Parts: sequence; C-alpha cells; structure tokens
Amino acid sequence: MPAHLRAESVSATRGTRTVFTDLSFTLSRGDRLFVVGENGRGKTTLIHLLTGRLLPDSGHVTCHGSLAVAEQQMAVSGTVGDAVREIIRPAELALARLDAALPTIESDPGEYEAALAEAERLDAWDAHRRVRSALASLDADFPDEVALADLSVGQRYRVRLACLLAGHHDHLLLDEPTNHLDLAGLAFLTEQLRGRAGSVLVVTHDRALLADLATTVLDLDPTPDGLPRVWGTGYEGYRAGRAALEQAWADDYAAQTARQARLQSDLQQAQSRLSTGWRPPKGTGKHARQSRAPGVVQAVRRRQEALAAHAVTLPPPPPVLTFPRLHAKSTRTYLRAEGLSLEGRLRGPVDLAVRGGDRLVITGPNGAGKSTLIDILTGRLAPTTGTVHVPDPSALGFLPQESADTDQPLSMGQQRRRDIARVLGAGPSVLLLDEPTNHLSINAVTQLTQALEETEAAVVLVTHDRQLLADTAHWPRLELRPADAPPATPGGGSPR
Repeated sequence: MPAHLRAESVSATRGTRTVFTDLSFTLSRGDRLFVVGENGRGKTTLIHLLTGRLLPDSGHVTCHGSLAVAEQQMAVSGTVGDAVREIIRPAELALARLDAALPTIESDPGEYEAALAEAERLDAWDAHRRVRSALASLDADFPDEVALADLSVGQRYRVRLACLLAGHHDHLLLDEPTNHLDLAGLAFLTEQLRGRAGSVLVVTHDRALLADLATTVLDLDPTPDGLPRVWGTGYEGYRAGRAALEQAWADDYAAQTARQARLQSDLQQAQSRLSTGWRPPKGTGKHARQSRAPGVVQAVRRRQEALAAHAVTLPPPPPVLTFPRLHAKSTRTYLRAEGLSLEGRLRGPVDLAVRGGDRLVITGPNGAGKSTLIDILTGRLAPTTGTVHVPDPSALGFLPQESADTDQPLSMGQQRRRDIARVLGAGPSVLLLDEPTNHLSINAVTQLTQALEETEAAVVLVTHDRQLLADTAHWPRLELRPADAPPATPGGGSPR
C-alpha cells in the first residue's frame, strides 16, 4: 500500500475543553501540510494524536509507512553519537543485507535485487556523511561522545532535526522547527523540505516558511461552526480563504445581533403596552378593558416567539487588531540615548534618537542585547555606561516579549491581544515592541503589520519574524553585535 498518513473525523478534548472536532486530512508522498493556529488551538495535540501518544475521542488515525517527529522538547538520554547511529541504522542494515545477498546472487537473484533496491532507496552508502553534513548546516556538529543532557534545549532540537532531515522516513512531523535556527539554518531547512520525497507536516507560525513551502494549510483558528478548515493552493490560498471567512463571519454576526436587538426592542415595547398602554381611559367600561387585553398579550407572545426563533447562533468573530489614533510630533524628540552599554549584555556605544513618526528595527543575533537595549530605554535596566533622556515617560508604550499576566485564564494569543490593547490604550507617542508577533495568529500579525505602517506614533521594533523583517525592510536598522564582535553600528530613527 502506498505510504500515507490519514486523520478521519478526529475529535480531541483536554479535560473539559474541546480542542477540535471532525478534523480530516490525508498526507501522501510529496505533500507539505502546514498547521497554523494561535497557541492553545491544538497543534501539539494533533502531533501527539498522529504519533499515537494520544488517542482521539472519536475518529481514526491511520499510518502506512515510516514516521518520525521532531517535537519542541526531546529526550535527553544518550549521546550525539547515539542519535546519529539511530538514524543511520536502517541504512547500515540495508548494506549488511546487500553484502549477505551478494554470494547468493546466482542462486537467489531476487534477494539481491530486493536488497539493492532497499539500499538505493535509502541512499545507504551516503547516510553517515549526509547526517554529519546536516548537523554542520544546523550548527549542531558536536562530537559523538557529547551527552545530549549537556546541550541546551535548542542544541538538542537541532541535533534531532538534522538527523531526521538526513533520514528517509515516509512521513516527517515537525513542531515549530524554526524556533532555534539562524538564517543559515533556516535556508538549509527550507531546501531540505522542498526536496523531500516523503510527506511533511509542519506546525509553525513562520510566515516566510509557509510562503516558501506549503502546499496545503490546516487552519485550527476559530471558525463560525467550530470546525477546522483545510485550505489548498498554499499560503496565498489560506490567506485569501481565511480573510473571506472572517469577513463573512463578521457580517453574519452583525446582522444576527442587529436583528436580535430590534426584536428585543419590539418585545420591550409590547411588554410596556401590556402593563400600562392597553388600559383605556378612566371611566371606560370593564368590557372594553377586557376585550383589549388578549390582543396585547398575543402581541407580547408573538414577539417572544420571534426573539427565540432568531437567536444569535454564531459565536463572536475574532476581534480585528486595530490601532487607535496615536498622536506624535515629528519635530519632537521623545527618546534619546547616548553611549549605552551594559557589561556582559550589550556592547556599546549605542546611540539613537527617536522623534515622532520615526521607524527603527533593532537587529542582531541571539545574545547581541536587543531586549537588553529595550529594557535600558524603558528604565527597567541601568546601563554600565551612557545616558537615556526621556522628557515624558508617559509617552512611551512598551510591549515585552511575554505577558506578565500569566495567571489570566486566557490563551496566549488572547493574552497577547490584551497586552497590545493595554499598551495602545494609554495613547503613547512611541511604541517599543519586543517580538510583538509572539503568539498571534497569522491574520492578526497581518493586521498588526499594516497598523505599524500607518500609525503616527514612532515605532522601535525588535523581531526575529522573517516576514515582518521583510515587510519592514524599508525601515532604518540598528544592528547590534555580540561582545566578541566589532562595536554596534550607530543609528537612529528617521521619518518615514
């Protein structure tokens, strides 16, 4: 039977919460299915269902062919060499089978042909070199004897990812594979997935990877009927389909709520007539009063029935991420920093000035001090050298990487929207945004990007989001470098 991975009408709950219902798709050779959705929408749960770690509440998962998974967390037992040997073992067994079949090639040619075909399918002669090349490409080429427990989470993930990319599994499942990769690693990952013969399922928020590779998108974000959506024709098909769905959802919800409000008003008026308005003038006979009462009662009942028959059946659509009107003067300097550095965390000197309407992207590799610089500018950290001048601290709006309100009963995507709304609600003239796209749905990120372009406020942005970096390529850059690199490139904001 040809290799395939299939989910048929799968539903899953976690505790009392329904994660998703009636989810169906099939992965076949060459398919690249990307799974999107805000945090908490069931992406990792889906991975666990497909690998058999969880059982669905209803529906079926079937897998024909070999399957491998790279999760965000991996076991820490063994060494790098153990991980390499595990992935090349099928190739080594295929070569051993081929060697064993060689002496019997004349008496049993079928066995030799089968062994040769298996070795060729696995490209077995090149297996070890292929794994070592992948490890080097992902900056994970550690010696064999290094224990996985001695590596960081990111290093362990890159070891596992490199091994799987070098293998020949029929189905490869990757959970947020771009989280621990630099630009070179991202390029290698993209190349490997594009050329892969088997099927690939990728859970990701990386819009650049989606645009480059997705053939189909499984959308787990909220929908009017609560069911997942599968969008064909890649990333653009998903974007167009999702935008049309949310617009129709918003229109239908508005129509239902407007009709409900009108019927509620009619009912209130009828009830008012029932209590007071139906009474005839003083001195009218009892018979006249009694003859009018049934008609008013019937009117109330009709309106009650209409209200019940036209209840709002749609859930509220996702909120649109919009900015209020923020005001800033292009002639005013809201923030100035001179000669900044922080020992061990930020190499200086760093100078910048931010005026109303300015745009600035702070870039640099991990460890270069991007978030540290933001914390210094907002007064959360004191610099070793240099000064920060902020004439009006209330004019600064700061969005940290992660929410401080971790005890709120919200999904991370909902909490991120709430944090952004809180920052904007203060009416700042300067927005200091540290990884603002974290945990947001792709549609919300698109709305955020447009709003950042249009707002009058100055924007200082730290991000690793490749698509956001591409969308803001026309903004000025301040490049930071690690402590062992040359000094930071001085820079400052400039009007759009």
